[in-house]
Amino acid sequence: MATDGNEMGINTRLAHSGNNPHDYFGFVNPPIVHASTVLYPNASAMAARSQKYTYGTRGTPTTDALAHAIDALEGSAGTIIVPSGLAAVTVPLLAFLSAGDHILIVDSVYHPTRNFADTMLKRLGVEVEYYAPHAGAGIASLIKPNTKVVFTESPASNTFEVQDVPAIAKAAHETGAIVMMDNTWATPLYFRPLDHGVDISIHAATKYPAGHSDVLLGTVSANANCWKQLCETFYTMGCCAGPDDVYQVLRGLRTMGVRLDHHQKSALAIAVWLEGQPGVARVLHPALPSHPDHAVWKRDFSGSSGIFSIVLKGGGQRQQHAFLDALKIFGLGYSWGGYESLAVPVFLGDRTVAKGPYDGPLIRLQIGLEDVEDLMADILRGLEAAAAA
Repeated sequence: MATDGNEMGINTRLAHSGNNPHDYFGFVNPPIVHASTVLYPNASAMAARSQKYTYGTRGTPTTDALAHAIDALEGSAGTIIVPSGLAAVTVPLLAFLSAGDHILIVDSVYHPTRNFADTMLKRLGVEVEYYAPHAGAGIASLIKPNTKVVFTESPASNTFEVQDVPAIAKAAHETGAIVMMDNTWATPLYFRPLDHGVDISIHAATKYPAGHSDVLLGTVSANANCWKQLCETFYTMGCCAGPDDVYQVLRGLRTMGVRLDHHQKSALAIAVWLEGQPGVARVLHPALPSHPDHAVWKRDFSGSSGIFSIVLKGGGQRQQHAFLDALKIFGLGYSWGGYESLAVPVFLGDRTVAKGPYDGPLIRLQIGLEDVEDLMADILRGLEAAAAA
C-alpha cells in the first residue's frame, strides 16, 4: 500500500507511507541500499545522467523511502535527509544566506543553532539578530531590507513559549524573507509548519521519529518555492546520511504515532500533578490551561509531546543539582524523544531578550514510556532533595 492520501488516519499513513512493497518483491520494508558508485548502461546515459540514481550522495531507494514518508506528513514539495538534527538547521541556513544578509532568530532557540549563528554565520558575513518569542506580527519592526531569513522554534527550547507563527510568516513574506521553523517538539503529527506559512520545516529525527536514543538524523522539508535551492545546496555540500541510520528512522516512524500519544498523555498527567506540588513555582507546558500561551497553542497545535520544564520555588544551582542527583529513573543526559525519561538543568545565560524572570532554577524533563506513577515517585525524590539542599 503506497498511497499517501491525507484522507487516511495518521497511524495508517505512518504505517504505509514512503514505499510500495510490490516494488521490492512484496517485502514490506524497503531494502537498505549501501551505495556510492551507480553504474550506467552506456556512455550516452552517463553523459546525460538520464537515470533515477546517479551516485550515492544524491539519493537511494532507502533515502527516498524516508523522504517520501516525511513529505506525506509535512505536505512538502521535497525533503532532504541529513546526518543530524543540527545539520538539518545548518544546511538550509547556508542555502539561503549570503554575506551581507540579515537573519532574525528567536532568542529562545536551541543552543547549537545559536552557536552556529554566532560563530559560522557571523564569520561568513551574515548579520545575526535575536527577537523575543512573543514578537508575533511585531516582528515587522525588526525586518530590514537585507533580512533574508526569519528562524523560528515553537514552542521555545527549554522555556516553551509559543510563537504566533502565522503572524510571523505573514510579516516576513511581505518583505520577501523566508521562514524556517524547527518543529522537533511537535513533529508534523501535531503541527504542520507549511500549513501555517512556514517555508522550510526542520526536524531532529533523532528524537521522536527514531525514538530509541540510538540514531542521529535530521530532515528538512521545503515548499515548492524553496525546494530547488535547498536541494541544490544539499547536493553541493554532500551532507548525506548513512543508509542504516535512515532505515532505523523509517522503522521508528511506523510506531511514532502510538509512542507520541503515550509521551503526550504521560507528560500531561505529570505536568498537571506538578502544578500542585510544593517546591514547584511554575510548570512550563503549553498544553496546560495555566500556560500564558495556551490559547495560541490550542489554536495552532493538535497535540503536545513529552518534553517540558519546571521552575523550582526559589534557590539556585545547588537546589537544581540536588534535584537532579536524587533521581533514580530519570537519566541525566541531553537529547529527548527516546523511550527513557531524562532530566537536564536549563541554562539561560546566553539569551539576550528572553531571560525570564523565573522564581528559581529551571529543569527540563523528558517524559519517556515508563509508568507515570514511577516517574512521579522519582520526581518527588528530586523535589525533596532540592528542598533540603
